[in-house]
Amino acid sequence: MTHDTHIRPTSIVVFGGTGDLAKRKLFPAFFNLYIDGRMPEQFQIIALGRQVFDQEAFRDYVHENMLAFSRNPNFLKEQWDEFRKHITFFNAHIDDDQSYQDLHQLISQNDDRWGERGNRLFYLSIAPSFIEQVSNGLKTFALADNVAGDRIIFEKPFGYDKSSAIRLNEMLAKTFHEEQIYRIDHYLGKETVQNILAFRFGNSIFEPLWNNRHIDSVQITVAEQVGVENRGGYYDHSGALRDMIQNHLLQILCMVGMEAPNEFESEQIRDKKADLLKSVRRIKREDINHYTVRAQYAAGEINGQPKKAYRDEPGVDPQSRTETFVAMKFYIDNERWLGVPFYMRTGKSLQQKHSAVVINFKDSTKTKFPANRSSIENNQLTINIQPEMDIRLSFMSKQPGLDMEMTPAEMVFDYFQCASNGPEAYETLLLDALDGDSTLFMRSDQVEEAWDIIESIQEEWEHGDLSPIYTYPAGSWGPEEAEELLKRQGHRWLSSFPPFTKSETQKHGTTV
Repeated sequence: MTHDTHIRPTSIVVFGGTGDLAKRKLFPAFFNLYIDGRMPEQFQIIALGRQVFDQEAFRDYVHENMLAFSRNPNFLKEQWDEFRKHITFFNAHIDDDQSYQDLHQLISQNDDRWGERGNRLFYLSIAPSFIEQVSNGLKTFALADNVAGDRIIFEKPFGYDKSSAIRLNEMLAKTFHEEQIYRIDHYLGKETVQNILAFRFGNSIFEPLWNNRHIDSVQITVAEQVGVENRGGYYDHSGALRDMIQNHLLQILCMVGMEAPNEFESEQIRDKKADLLKSVRRIKREDINHYTVRAQYAAGEINGQPKKAYRDEPGVDPQSRTETFVAMKFYIDNERWLGVPFYMRTGKSLQQKHSAVVINFKDSTKTKFPANRSSIENNQLTINIQPEMDIRLSFMSKQPGLDMEMTPAEMVFDYFQCASNGPEAYETLLLDALDGDSTLFMRSDQVEEAWDIIESIQEEWEHGDLSPIYTYPAGSWGPEEAEELLKRQGHRWLSSFPPFTKSETQKHGTTV
């Protein structure tokens, strides 16, 4: 997160170099880091693929994708001409020993050219079923034997359930050292997610209030307007609980709820995240319906266009019981958070794309105001992650006039006004990996604890018959039962209501 100004020469190997993630995210991220002067002075990106490409044809293919997907498509021709020299296509088969031998030789050629044994970064953008095979190949041919300088990035899903995650961790522990393993969750690379730590621990005015004495409830929403689109076959074997709750939302929960580390150092931060996950109260099977709601989207309308039901999507079982929406309530049983409900929800084909954390403070107005006391609202802190990127603090103020009339106001910190073209999540995370900073990557114990939190829910939803699966119209905010989950404690979903527009902000608050 705080980067060295000099990164040693590095061979970057992308397994799945012709895949969708590589063309949309990885190559644009490396190129933008290069433009910003953040890549090592000496580096080579080796893209592995089963297809046969001429070197210049592959570089042209990468260039086309850069124009289509980069956040900065208006780059200079001279910048691209220099960067393309750092790209090598390597035709390989991950089940073929000769491919690993040839890869070793190719990387050694880089080392010879640089005059030293460079660092090595391996990005496994491959199906989970191939992880063991590739890991064994890297170990057998001593491709990642420098613990201090060689790193391996693994994409999610990391396991299918708790037992499979444990087996995967045990296998990797026999192959690599834990400090070499970088389990990536792109959500942790988002600017506003990272800023949760800076906001909490860098401001003395908020940390004293960050506890159950002052906070009434916390909400985490990751809402998607898109449906499963062409991923129905994959999604129908995954679902929102695995695809979103187990990783993205629980990682955001860690950022919001963790204790302050003694030093802002990667292992200490990851220790505190693991401690937080261990403190999350596990939900007993008989209580699942009290704490959770699951649902599928039915036919509806989004932005004036008809949207088909989930079960009618290509690749989806017409009798599927896979959830596309989850709402949950968690408790954290430690001194800081005891008794504070943490609400989470995520879903597809919802009314709008909107990801946010909302901290709802307790009512601390002990004095009765002489007028409109009932209109006073609790203070709220909203951290918008996407598509808005801002932090909003709502508070009560006196309305101008002769009477004591109270009205809500807002103070806003808007990221777009500060950096309209800031780095994307993969740029942040890839730079961290190049620099050997594992702060924003998941450690083995974090992964296993996250799976343990949802284990009873996962087993009941897959094999039990106690939990109903509701429906909601595409284009809505989910099923009514998700609202009832909060109403039982006098709460409501706060981030269902879009934040002030720019013009409303000028009336109601200040952008800072």
